[in-house]
Amino acid sequence: MQEKILITGALGQIGTELTNRLVSLYGKENVIASGLERYDKNMTTAGFYERLDVTNTQLLRQVITEHQITTVYHLASLLSGTSEKQPLFAWKLNLEPLINLCELAKEGLLQKIFWPSSIAVFGKGIPKMNVGQEVVLNPTTVYGISKLAGEKWCEYYFDKYGVDVRSIRYPGLVSWKTPAGGGTTDYAVEIFYEAVENAKYTSFIKEDTAMPMLYMDDAINATLQLMDAPKESLSVRTSYNLGGMSFTPQDLANEIRKEIPEFEIAYEPDFRQAIADSWPASIDDSVAKKDWGLSYEFGIEEMAKDMIKNLRIKLDK
Repeated sequence: MQEKILITGALGQIGTELTNRLVSLYGKENVIASGLERYDKNMTTAGFYERLDVTNTQLLRQVITEHQITTVYHLASLLSGTSEKQPLFAWKLNLEPLINLCELAKEGLLQKIFWPSSIAVFGKGIPKMNVGQEVVLNPTTVYGISKLAGEKWCEYYFDKYGVDVRSIRYPGLVSWKTPAGGGTTDYAVEIFYEAVENAKYTSFIKEDTAMPMLYMDDAINATLQLMDAPKESLSVRTSYNLGGMSFTPQDLANEIRKEIPEFEIAYEPDFRQAIADSWPASIDDSVAKKDWGLSYEFGIEEMAKDMIKNLRIKLDK
């Protein structure tokens, strides 16, 4: 049976690049993008676009049935910083569509679901360094709480009904192709834009706050690796740790100065600092490496060079 893929949140930071990769792998006629925006012919590389509010269960079912979808990459969500401003809406958006998709899979309408979790699930009371796969989760943010609940729903539907839903705890994601979308780790994207355009940046995170980060190329590779893995090789049905690299705003500024020596950085922490303080500084992702061969191509130096090179072209600087 030909795989037919639906991506929710396809116009977001992850969705845009994941759509491009899935089109290259499966052909645009087998990839359906969806989002809240009205259709524009240049908005996506997918062969089809559906204007879709994922909280509309009836419409979600209709799109899946009409396109004979086999796999859903469910990326639509409200990120950490934005969720704190709209907590009840964040809870609804970040959880209810996932459960509805699991119900559709339980009925046999879907074969596989990918759903992203986050390092926001960890929270207070855990070690800051090298946080393992199996630790007590104690999130302090609406985003983290919704992701923890989602992980347990994923595990429940697999254990109870055999629903093949797979998940990764993404760290902060860095990309030059699409803007960040309201997350606590967004400084690591904004800093590059400001460095290339103005050679200065004011960070909303303190200079010595380390957080796990991942370059988007590695995030997409990891997502596809997990989805391609044989079901029997997966030992985790909540969400896999993904560590990537760990650095502070000061570390990143030092790397940027290698390419832009005049770059200056200042620090004015805001409400996102408290969120960052509740997260780990580094992650142990050895289980993912063992189960499905997780690997990375980019460290901080390679990432900084690639970001600056591509943003200079993009921004014509």
